[in-house]
Amino acid sequence: MLRRMLIMLGAVAVIVAVLAGSKYLSIQKQIAQFTAPRPPVSVTAVKAEALTWQSRLPAIGTLRANQGVVLTAEASGTVRQVLFASGEKVRVDQPIVQLENDVEAATLRTAEADLNLAQVEFERGRSLVGRQAISKSEFDRLAAQLQRSSATVAQLKAALAKKRVLAPFDGTIGIRQVDVGDYVSPGTPIATLQDLSTLLVDFFLPEQDFPRLQVGQRVLVTVAAYPGQVFEARIQALNPRVDNETRNLQVRAAMANPDGKLLPGMFASLEVQLPETAQRVVVPETAIAFTLYGNSVYVVVPKQDQDGKPQNDAKGQPLLAVERRFVKVGERREGKAVILDGLKAGEPVVTSGQLKLDSGTPVAIVDDVR
Repeated sequence: MLRRMLIMLGAVAVIVAVLAGSKYLSIQKQIAQFTAPRPPVSVTAVKAEALTWQSRLPAIGTLRANQGVVLTAEASGTVRQVLFASGEKVRVDQPIVQLENDVEAATLRTAEADLNLAQVEFERGRSLVGRQAISKSEFDRLAAQLQRSSATVAQLKAALAKKRVLAPFDGTIGIRQVDVGDYVSPGTPIATLQDLSTLLVDFFLPEQDFPRLQVGQRVLVTVAAYPGQVFEARIQALNPRVDNETRNLQVRAAMANPDGKLLPGMFASLEVQLPETAQRVVVPETAIAFTLYGNSVYVVVPKQDQDGKPQNDAKGQPLLAVERRFVKVGERREGKAVILDGLKAGEPVVTSGQLKLDSGTPVAIVDDVR
């Protein structure tokens, strides 16, 4: 009986020893995992550049024609002829629409006949008054009748001219809004006429930018219809007053449109080029982490040991780590950003893989595969 109990106790002791050893080895393995150096994170990086940076003022605006009107009739009447095709180019004073004018033409012929008679009577009276065959008052009456007839003819000619709509300037006419036989009244739209040879761009800038603006400054214009293509304009005028509600200043720029690519009404993104230039530290926008707590970049630095000495790998190559650094960001455009403070030219910054990083994380720089 005693022997059996000793055997059981021995077996239990062996099992406990095996379990304890297994647990010990597991704990040691976990400790080794936590204390082992972390493998480097693969990132891409570029060096901050010192570039000559020309300041620009961004804005948005709307294109409009240098001259643009909605052609309307000045008199009422029925459309007799439509003398244009939709979308064609027209010349100044080219007839656009002819209204019925038979009544006005007949009235004008009557008035011209009265004018001819008044002219004859006036000439006769002038010869007679010289011989004192008629009184001076009678001659004055004949002169007044001539003037009255002349004014009547001029008035009827003006009324007859209003029955024909003419193009006020060279341009491209739009889609017609009337047809032959339509009755139109004064103000009825016939078609739009736009001078597309030169376009204007109206936009607004904050009042504090007024001292930096002047007529003739270059403006770069882009539109959604032609992505990647830049059009050049020049500031034509500055509004002499600031809007009381928005505290913005209206600016107008003019640009040539020889190919007719751009149309009035298009939305435009603009950048006013300022004359001043300066050396700036520039990095790709992808290198900057924009947060509510501040903007930062990860700078690649040599990894150091506890004594502050650079560490090397087995091949003698320096080990790298990252340092998170908060920076002050200035202008941004074309995928690049100006760093006003916190970074020096030549320092390498991480451009991809930042989500896996923190200060002190070891990294390995790889080529950008894009």
